[in-house]
Amino acid sequence: MVSSKYFGLQGHALSRLQTALIVAPSFVLFGYNQAGIGGLITEDDWVRTFPQIDTVHAAAAEKSEKSTLQGFVVAVFVIGALFGSLSCSYTGDRFGRRNVIFFAGICTLIGEVLEASSFGLPQFVVGRVVVGLGVGQLSSLVPVWQSETSGAKNRGRHVVLDGLFICLGYVLESWIDLGFFELHNGPATWRVPIAIACVFSVVLVSSVYMFPESPRWLLMVNKNDQARENLAVLRGLPQDSEEVQSEIAGIELSLEVTANGGAKLSHFLKMGEDKLAYRFGLCILLQFYQQMSGSNLISVYAPILFQENLGLSSEISRVLSGGALTWKFLSSFLAFLAIDRFGRRAVFILSGVGMSCCMIALAIATSFPTSNRSAQIAAGCFIYLYNTFVPIGFLGANFLYCTEVAPLRLRMAMSSISTANHWAWNFVVAMVTPVAIYSIGWQYYIVFAVIAACIPVSVYFLFPETMGRNLEEIDLMFKESPSAWTTVQFEKKTRGVRLSQGFKDKAEVEGKLEHSEG
Repeated sequence: MVSSKYFGLQGHALSRLQTALIVAPSFVLFGYNQAGIGGLITEDDWVRTFPQIDTVHAAAAEKSEKSTLQGFVVAVFVIGALFGSLSCSYTGDRFGRRNVIFFAGICTLIGEVLEASSFGLPQFVVGRVVVGLGVGQLSSLVPVWQSETSGAKNRGRHVVLDGLFICLGYVLESWIDLGFFELHNGPATWRVPIAIACVFSVVLVSSVYMFPESPRWLLMVNKNDQARENLAVLRGLPQDSEEVQSEIAGIELSLEVTANGGAKLSHFLKMGEDKLAYRFGLCILLQFYQQMSGSNLISVYAPILFQENLGLSSEISRVLSGGALTWKFLSSFLAFLAIDRFGRRAVFILSGVGMSCCMIALAIATSFPTSNRSAQIAAGCFIYLYNTFVPIGFLGANFLYCTEVAPLRLRMAMSSISTANHWAWNFVVAMVTPVAIYSIGWQYYIVFAVIAACIPVSVYFLFPETMGRNLEEIDLMFKESPSAWTTVQFEKKTRGVRLSQGFKDKAEVEGKLEHSEG
């Protein structure tokens, strides 16, 4: 019998609506607000309102100081996001996924209003921090909610949509910025583009309670009946179906095993049977790679790279930046098609190789004087090519993998801390980039090229495949592998073997686990 709740929808139809009303606005807000300053800081009215961070018209003597302050104003958004994502390690499990997402949406709305109405730098900075607080919570919690409500078969596609919507946020901001730039003067050139983000915040906060809470969180707080009801709705099956009963039993066992093992935050640095230190290290390393391979550099500072690094006009820089981010959005569909077909490891390796090669080429091209038109064209082409490789593995798949490898009891904490690590390195890039472009120029790209080159090597030896397994099976895979160093090989040997296949009830799950341990 179809429930009258949740629009009378179940299964895939409900999941698609959740994607449209929750996931899309959450990550459009991510991309739109993160990229929002990069294209505005050369606007005439912006410069008049905030002369303290005008680097375009600054004299040589004060350009370094203003570049540092400009980097700080861009980066305070990341400071808010860092604390927002960290807070989810407590609030996500304490108050539930939906409640925290609602609060995060309110934060983004308040921050956007403060930004758009600013007449001084202090108010604008406060607005950026508040927006960042909300976006940080969304970036940490929404992928967890998605992974916990999605089935194993299409979980990758569902969460990789995050990256696609982040790109859409970048694209919208870029073209909206260009459109209002054509007004040439007046506060509308930058206030309206910032205020438009309020639409997505309103959609998010008005929709979040229309969808079911995570069954895994409900089981964690002993709301078993509601968890079973929600899982049945999410799978589009009766509550007493074998599939629903089996999945509930697997979740309960996972909770009991982690609880009996004394899983605590302090155990992140200990190996143990759960191999928590290893799994935590995978999350930290992956989020480090996402930022320090240059993704945020190209997305946020694209107009500045074209204008100041390549010496192009302000209008042409905005057009090329909008084109580059639009191409990045279109390339995101490659990840959507590949993530559940070729696996997580394949997309990480391909993305790492491509990003490293593009950064090397970009360093070479920008080493020539800006008067060299051929070098300018080559550099522009490699920015576009770089934006082909980034979304394949590092614009959604990185968030997905971190939620997959974390045990249920610590999924929220591990996801929030690894996402905070993402924002910490994001802060480093945002703070350093204006000064680095001004001081060392083309050599800056070499740093990102070297780090990106480490991705395929570390993924090949350290990152096990998670495609096609439900979250409880992935947990068992880590537990049953002989050691952290052999987990990749253990996963390959057991690929195609469902570690929890055929579990009809909790007793059968426990018996299977005891047999494997014996």
